[in-house]
Amino acid sequence: MRILLIGFVALLFGAAHTATAKNELAGEFDYFVLSLSWSPNWCAIEGDAKRSPQCAEKSGHGWIMHGLWPQFHRGYPSYCRTIERAPSRGMTSAMTDIMGTSGLAWHQWKKHGSCTGLSAQDYYALSRRAYALIERPAIFRKLDRSVRLPASIVEDAFLRSNPAIKADGITITCRNNRIQEARICLSRQLTPVPCGQDVVRDCQMKDALFDPLR
Repeated sequence: MRILLIGFVALLFGAAHTATAKNELAGEFDYFVLSLSWSPNWCAIEGDAKRSPQCAEKSGHGWIMHGLWPQFHRGYPSYCRTIERAPSRGMTSAMTDIMGTSGLAWHQWKKHGSCTGLSAQDYYALSRRAYALIERPAIFRKLDRSVRLPASIVEDAFLRSNPAIKADGITITCRNNRIQEARICLSRQLTPVPCGQDVVRDCQMKDALFDPLR
């Protein structure tokens, strides 16, 4: 009976911790993770099934900004309490050129932008600045067919195009045997910094699929 009681208390504590994990104070974080998603691969994995406008033929989307995420040295805040107003439809629509859809822009504000302590307008402006600071390797836009390559090739291409970024400041992720994202760690002033251990998820695939632009 005592063991059951201890287990029940532990379960309640864990549930309470999970419930409050999405209620941090806005503005409390250590650095940013800029997440760039290769749009054709995302479309093949899930976007086509969702009939996302991001995946329309001749859309020309390459490295889409998945988001600019506030990060702790271990863990990250999300869905924070904030006094800032939610973004207008005009604000989210204005981000589709680098984020693919207004729905993604809205979700990123709700989950991550709310934790920056910035207004929605300033968060989107900062996100656009971060996106512009990173040179996306042009070679991937020149592909005319799907190829298989080591994930390390994608990382090397970003490092060559962005000399200020070091190997410990970027990680390449894979999903469903495809290159998924390039995640780059930036200070609150948007200068490259090393990533925390929980951010580094280097894909070890030697033959990850990489699809060409649509």
